Amino acid sequence: MRDTLSPLKEHPLRRPATGRLRLMTALAVAGLGLTACGSSNSTSSTQPALSGSATSAAPKSDVKVGLAYDVGGRGDRSFNDSAAAGLDKAVKQLGVTKQELSPNASGSDRGDNLRKLAEGGYNPIVAVGFSYAASLKTVATSFPQTTFLIIDDSSVTLPNVRSLVFAEEQGSYLVGAAAALKSTAGNVGYIGGVETPLLKKFEAGFKAGAEKAKPGIKTQVKYLSQPPDFSGFGSPDKGRETANGMYDAGADVVYAAAGGSGIGVFQAAKAKGKKAIGVDSDQYLSVGDPTLQPVILTSMLKRVDNAVFKALQEVTSKQTIPAVSTFDLASDGVGYATSGGFVDDIKGQLDGYATQIKSGAITVPTTP
Repeated sequence: MRDTLSPLKEHPLRRPATGRLRLMTALAVAGLGLTACGSSNSTSSTQPALSGSATSAAPKSDVKVGLAYDVGGRGDRSFNDSAAAGLDKAVKQLGVTKQELSPNASGSDRGDNLRKLAEGGYNPIVAVGFSYAASLKTVATSFPQTTFLIIDDSSVTLPNVRSLVFAEEQGSYLVGAAAALKSTAGNVGYIGGVETPLLKKFEAGFKAGAEKAKPGIKTQVKYLSQPPDFSGFGSPDKGRETANGMYDAGADVVYAAAGGSGIGVFQAAKAKGKKAIGVDSDQYLSVGDPTLQPVILTSMLKRVDNAVFKALQEVTSKQTIPAVSTFDLASDGVGYATSGGFVDDIKGQLDGYATQIKSGAITVPTTP
């Protein structure tokens, strides 16, 4: 276990300006109703009309958070959006300010984005995805007083880097079991965005869960790109083409662990009259196209939002952040979605597998 890092002592919380409160109170006594409007991307929040006494101001913090997305950025309806949800919650509930940057399509400017945020005085800086590991080793060394949080990687062992990792194989086991229990063809598929050790964890869990629920089931496996090409996380056309091939080869449920490419898998499922499984977020809710909702059987929930918010909460409250924080089934770091009601009839079986994983009765493999 690496040493732990005490986060950001230079960011004490500010108290609300007393002058502003006095002014608001005076206006209330005069019978005026004031409201303050904000949006989800703002640090302000809606404030009710005053009625004779001052109300508590929204929380404020001197902490400036920089967040560097992976390919696809905010709006991928998957991994990046889950991180964005955690950041938005921190803005609203903790009062931090934020700056967000997204890489170009190839991801070649990841290091530049980290450096821009560090030079801009943002601290901590959240790097969304293992693809930042190589760049982070250089940038974090150049900015030793800045705290960096990297999601999905624990290989950067610098004293100012903290890792947020997940037991993706556990959540994937549950949706693998769901796929098998719902498959009438005895044939399911797994599509990974990029063939990396991390995505192999998803594959391993999915295959193991499917085999447990329906011994002898066939699982097709395809990856959309190979490192150093990470375009597989942002290519819906590739996702659609690959899923079409799997459905044509007999699969009736396909699990897409491919970020923004997953929308193409859902489109293929709709066209073929089949089912698909989402990843990271509850994609039944986030897909943005109601016509695709009926094909989304479930989603493997990877609570990046919880991890990001928890880490930022530790920063603002000056708690010590562990070198590596692992989020699993037991800590509500992973799970499966029930939106749409498509797995209601097998929920008891899935929850039974979850209980066995938590107790150690089932050990989920991390490699296929």
